[in-house]
Amino acid sequence: MPAFRYKAVSASGEVLEGEMAAASREAAIARLQGLGHIPLHVEEAVGTRRWAWGRRRRLDTARFTRDLSTLLRAGVPLDRALEMLMELAEDEPGRRLLAGLLDDVRGGSALADAMEARPEVFGRFQVSMVRAAEAGGALETVLERLADFIEQFQELKASVQAALIYPAILVAVTLLSLLVLLVYVIPQFATLFEGVGRSLPLPTRVVMGVAGFVRDWGWLLLALPLLAIPWLRAALRGTAFRRRWDGWLLGMPLLGELVLKIQTSVFARTLGTLISSGVPLLSALRIVRDTLTNSVLAEAVDRVIDSAREGGGLAAPIRASHRFPPLVAHLIGVGEESGRLDAMLVQLAEVYDRETRLAIRRLLALLEPVLIIGLGLVVGGIIMSILVAILGINELAF
Repeated sequence: MPAFRYKAVSASGEVLEGEMAAASREAAIARLQGLGHIPLHVEEAVGTRRWAWGRRRRLDTARFTRDLSTLLRAGVPLDRALEMLMELAEDEPGRRLLAGLLDDVRGGSALADAMEARPEVFGRFQVSMVRAAEAGGALETVLERLADFIEQFQELKASVQAALIYPAILVAVTLLSLLVLLVYVIPQFATLFEGVGRSLPLPTRVVMGVAGFVRDWGWLLLALPLLAIPWLRAALRGTAFRRRWDGWLLGMPLLGELVLKIQTSVFARTLGTLISSGVPLLSALRIVRDTLTNSVLAEAVDRVIDSAREGGGLAAPIRASHRFPPLVAHLIGVGEESGRLDAMLVQLAEVYDRETRLAIRRLLALLEPVLIIGLGLVVGGIIMSILVAILGINELAF
C-alpha cells in the first residue's frame, strides 16, 4: 500500500504534517476528513514536490490561492489562514512573503491591497480578481477559480515547451554534427588535396572554403547570436518594430496559426475568468489587453474596449478586426445574446486549448522530417563533395 505525505489543519486550528498509508490519494483525503481535519496537500511520498516561491512563482501562486480557498471555506479567518500557510511554507522566501501579507492584513489592509504591494509575485490579473471577490463577499470561491486558471494556463505553457524539446535537441545535434565535420573532419582531407596538381571540383572547393571560414571565424558565428538576441529584445520594445514583428509572426505558415490559437485561448480564458469573478467588463478588457503578448491582437482588443465604452457589444468589433478566428466572434455573440458570456468564453478557451495541442502536433509532424531530411542532405552533400575529389585523385594516379 503506498504512503502519502499530507499537510492538514485540525479542528482546533493546529497545523499537522505526516505520512499515512492508503490505497489511493482519494482514500487518504477521506481518512483525514473522517478525523475532522482539513486536508491541504496529500501527495505520494515518493517524489513530493516542495514549494519554491522564487523559482516557480506561478505554480506557487496557484497552490497558495487553492490552500487559502480551502481554509476560508472551512471557516478559518483570513489572518489565521495566512498564519497557517506561513507555518506550512518550506522555504524562507515563501515564509517571508506570507509574513508580509499577514502583517498587512492584520494592519487593516485588504488582501488585494497586500497582494498589489508585491507585483513581483501577484500580477494585475490576480489582484483584480481578489479585489472583486472581496467586494462581493465570495473570496474563497474566486480564489479557487483563480487557482484553476493559473494551473490551466501553466499546463498549456508546459505542453508547448515540452513539444519543443525534441525539435530543439534535433537542431542542436544537427549543428554539432556539422561543426564536427567542418572543423575536424574536412581539414584532414585538405592536407590530402594540397599536393594534387589539378583544380578541385567546385563542390569540394565550396566545402573547403566553408570549413576554413568556420575554423578561423567560428567565434564570430557564436558571437552574432549573442549580440542579436539583446538587439532584438531592445528593438521589440519599440512600438513600430514590435507591430511589424508580431504581424509577420501571425502571417507565418503553421507557426502563425499556433501563435493565434495560443493567444485566443489566453484572451478567452482570462476574460471569462475575470467576468465570472465580478470584475467590471471595461477593467477586465484592459487587463486582457495587457495579458496578450502579440501587439497586433492587443490593438484589436483596444477597438473592443472602445466599443464597450460606448455601450456596444464585443462580437461586432472582434469580427470587424479580422484578427481573431471567426469562431471567437460567433461564440461571444451567442454568449451576449444568452446572457452567459463568461461561460461561453471559458468554453471557447477549452476549444482553443485543444486546437493548440493539435496545431503543435501538426507542426511537429512537419518539422521533424524536414530537420532530418535537411540534415541528411547537408551531410550527404559534404560527403559527396569529398568523394568526388578523392575519385578525381584516383583517376589522376591511373
